[in-house]
Amino acid sequence: MTYRQEYPRPQFVRKDWLNLNGAWSFAFDDQKIGSDQKWYAQDAAVFDKEIQVPFAYQTKLSGIEDKSLHDIVWYKRHFELSDLWKGKRIHLHFGAVDYRSWVYVNGQFVGFHEGGHTNFKYDITEYLTGGEETVVVKAEDPSTDETIPRGKQFWLENSESIWYTRTTGIWQTVWIEPVEPVSVENLKWTPDIDHGNIQMEFEVSGDYSGKHVDVEINFQGERIVKDSLCIMERYTSRSFNLHNHKIFRTNTHHDGWNWTPENPNLFDVTIKLKDENGRLLDEVETYFGMRKVHTENGMVYLNNKPYYQKLVLDQGYWEDGLLTAPTDGDLKKDIELAKEMGFNGCRKHQKTEDPRFLYWADKLGYLVWGECAASASFNNDSVARLTREWIEMVARDYNHPSIVAWVPLNESWGVPHIKDNSNQQHHSLAMYHLLHSLDGTRLVISNDGWELTKTDICAIHNYNHGAKDEEGKYETYKGELATKEAVLASMPAKRKIYADGFSHQGEPILLTEFGGIGYKVGEEAGWGYTSAVNEEEFVGDYRRIMEAIYASNVLHGYCYTQLTDVEQEINGILTYDRKPKCDLKKIKEINDMWHPETIS
Repeated sequence: MTYRQEYPRPQFVRKDWLNLNGAWSFAFDDQKIGSDQKWYAQDAAVFDKEIQVPFAYQTKLSGIEDKSLHDIVWYKRHFELSDLWKGKRIHLHFGAVDYRSWVYVNGQFVGFHEGGHTNFKYDITEYLTGGEETVVVKAEDPSTDETIPRGKQFWLENSESIWYTRTTGIWQTVWIEPVEPVSVENLKWTPDIDHGNIQMEFEVSGDYSGKHVDVEINFQGERIVKDSLCIMERYTSRSFNLHNHKIFRTNTHHDGWNWTPENPNLFDVTIKLKDENGRLLDEVETYFGMRKVHTENGMVYLNNKPYYQKLVLDQGYWEDGLLTAPTDGDLKKDIELAKEMGFNGCRKHQKTEDPRFLYWADKLGYLVWGECAASASFNNDSVARLTREWIEMVARDYNHPSIVAWVPLNESWGVPHIKDNSNQQHHSLAMYHLLHSLDGTRLVISNDGWELTKTDICAIHNYNHGAKDEEGKYETYKGELATKEAVLASMPAKRKIYADGFSHQGEPILLTEFGGIGYKVGEEAGWGYTSAVNEEEFVGDYRRIMEAIYASNVLHGYCYTQLTDVEQEINGILTYDRKPKCDLKKIKEINDMWHPETIS
């Protein structure tokens, strides 16, 4: 069986493409004998293993499942292209390769990419022979380098505590697409629900003179916009009004045509690029959602209305695939299970998730806080690496209406002395302002957990709820969440909520990590922040913790830890293989206990 055959770029769909997932030749290069890279790339004898792309060699689904350290690996694959693609530009796409990669086609070096979590592509047209083609990839992932954005991937060999098995090399889909020498690229959608407008921005590659673009926008099968734009420059921007003075398209009386988790309205778009004779050069299918998020009066607003976020921490790991979901359906299922439990979104923790997950979040109605893997240590290299990845991440994911916040730093990871170190504080401020400079449509949380600098949300972590019989500890926990003054004075991890020189400026306060009840199902061993021995005790403890949240008159949302077990962590509501640990209706009943009037 070949896994992951679905189209990998759901927000920019072209009809013709070739999936290169499946069996590739593979080799470890522990001796770094490939220093002469061109020679190594052409030598078939060294490829002594087979791997199933897009799964990393550490995973069961790769067919190798080797958890030991191998910093350099090589891949090789033969392919042939359709004769119908002759005369077109051929692009080779990689969803993600962790951490550095060198790509060769037919023995010739094509390109280098650094950054383990975002997509990249190469125009390989000039390297092709017209017959059997060969692609070779060298991937390097320095296992012990703590300045690389690695998130939960442990820099020691055996996973422990909150760190897990590494992902090395290719871990998202590899694919090829043919495009005309003149084509559409860099498409951006920016909604303005206050005026009912959607701004479209795009570029045209190649010789754009005399070309025009036809745009058709549909909503629930009804054509709303049909327009033709003459291309005068490489870059084009147009704004279309969608409300057209119709009140029920606004959210004055209900959600209207806006996107919410309850009504995930999406607009379907077809873009056709044609030459002066009307010949079709490029056709793209895409979509967008009308959504606005901002803060006001200490609350988060979705589409200009206060919105209480009930999020769940989602680390995006699978037992057989680690960072790579076994199937597209597994990505969809995680969202469906979370919504079944009464959550309206997730904080995608320490991972830039597969675009297919974000597609399902858009389609099903599910808020997402986008987060990037953190480094462990701080230096100039870690600053540069994190900055590059965030620039690529925002460019890739800008159009997803489900994403409402960016989280550049978490719990002072990678900035361990941010409390009073000016360099690290400036790094936090730089990331905050960088993300706002790239994206004016979303909130930015400067350092989720504690030691915040300038931030749009005061996001705090507190796991000090205590066991059921620790009544004093529970009352202290409840008191720390009760009022703004109590929250801001608390030090739940012996860390101040704000870094030195910074203070609360009226931003909404959310509890964005808490809970983590450990409940063992089956024979697995592991840990949680507290523990339950049966389903009744697990549900009871969940209720007890949530009652402390609901008793607060200042919290404007939460993010419970966590959706699933991950390796040695058994503090999920679901097991690692997505089996519910309890009747999920009981979790939903508890999540539905909250009422807006409880927040002052």
